[in-house]
Amino acid sequence: MSEVTEYDLVVKNARVVTHDHDDARPADIAVSRGRIAAVAPGIAASGSRRVARRVVDAGGKLAFPGVVDAHQHWGIYNPPAEDAASESRASAQGGVTSALTYIRTGRYYLNRGGAYTDFFPEVLGAVAGRAHVDYGFHLAPISRAHIDEIPDLIERFGVTSFKVFMFYGSHGLHGRSADQNAFLMIPEDERYDYAHFEFVMRGVQAARERFPDLAEQISLSLHCETAEIMTAYTKLVEEAGELTGLAAYSASRPQHSEGLAVSIASYLAHETGLPTINLLHLSSRKAVEAAVRMSRAFPHIDFRREVTIGHLLADITTAHGLGGKVNPPLRPREDVEALWEYVLDGTVDWVVSDHACCREELKFGEPKDDVFLAKAGFGGTEYLLPGLITEGTKRGLSLGRIAALTSWNPARRYGLGTKGTIAPGFDADIALVDPDRTWTVRAAESESTQEYTPFEGFELTARVTDTFLRGNHILRAGRIVGEPVGAYLHRPTGDARPATP
Repeated sequence: MSEVTEYDLVVKNARVVTHDHDDARPADIAVSRGRIAAVAPGIAASGSRRVARRVVDAGGKLAFPGVVDAHQHWGIYNPPAEDAASESRASAQGGVTSALTYIRTGRYYLNRGGAYTDFFPEVLGAVAGRAHVDYGFHLAPISRAHIDEIPDLIERFGVTSFKVFMFYGSHGLHGRSADQNAFLMIPEDERYDYAHFEFVMRGVQAARERFPDLAEQISLSLHCETAEIMTAYTKLVEEAGELTGLAAYSASRPQHSEGLAVSIASYLAHETGLPTINLLHLSSRKAVEAAVRMSRAFPHIDFRREVTIGHLLADITTAHGLGGKVNPPLRPREDVEALWEYVLDGTVDWVVSDHACCREELKFGEPKDDVFLAKAGFGGTEYLLPGLITEGTKRGLSLGRIAALTSWNPARRYGLGTKGTIAPGFDADIALVDPDRTWTVRAAESESTQEYTPFEGFELTARVTDTFLRGNHILRAGRIVGEPVGAYLHRPTGDARPATP
């Protein structure tokens, strides 16, 4: 008699969405030991040869691969342990199963400088056992000493992606700043400037050469804005007094500031021989045009281009209040439409949330209506997949392309070999989406501790109902269930291993 195959879970009657097919395909999904064992119509969940411990009827919903939200900020405005708990719950609400969060030394986060060999274990300890989704970290080499730590961060801690904040050298996180060394907590004889960025690139490239088997998964991401341009334009906008709110903030950090920074970063990548460059949260036509121009100028550099769901959904007039302050700023509608053009033609590689939970009492200054006194950043991971489906499908964006933008593409770049698709051997990370559920965004319904959202009142036409993390049902019928089961993603996670059905 043939041996009985026992599945841990079978998701029946789904319409499976993957990056390699434009349209959804009817199929069941079988899960064994946290991995997908089979994807096919009519998988037997019971009978003489196959038994499933659990069966979930998807009822014809779309089954997307769990979202890899490759740009979050746990711990920037709240203790890392708190954000790991609450913001991972918000992540699961949006079908996110892997969150990659940026972290650095200096003010905010742990509010201290020093070596990552001391700093990072404390972060890992604070977050351990609290997250409802899997998580990893990108680290920013802020001081010269951090560059020397890059090989150890890769080999010991599984951190394969690094970041440069190009405007930090002489402009503050929220606006003007007089003392960046104090903000970054670096020695007085060091500067966080273009020379430092060059040396970071050389350090990342040296690490790629030291670990050739990992080279394509070791990359540098850049926040591209130019401090000198922003400082000058902030003064112009404030002195003129003609603009207020998000319009004023956008004008104070103009679009050509992004384009210039993209161009500088790209040439430095060329000069240092670093080919794996990620251009983060491009917010304007000028920024993406510069990125495309640089890719033509330097075809040997493997640029990846990122856009946030915030910059795709909201503009300076439609966002709900000053809660929409973010870096780079929300833009006028013409830039939003330009970003959609680039999403549709394949120029954009992935879409993220840039989720940074900032509670109301910290977000706004006094007076509350002064945008230059407000903190930068807001949450939104819970709206990433529903928002992209809502706006994308009505513009002709295929479901498969949405799966690539939210899961497959970032997973490949950032060394998440077992994430990114619904196929045998991959982690059983699944988001069930009702594509015909119209609902209104209300901050009060989010699991995030942020009490507001710039998307308040927006109407979305798709909703995540269920989320599975490695086969664990972490969101059921729209509600978080169970204890935290998220694990640290020590990258690379390895190639997807085939599972035996």
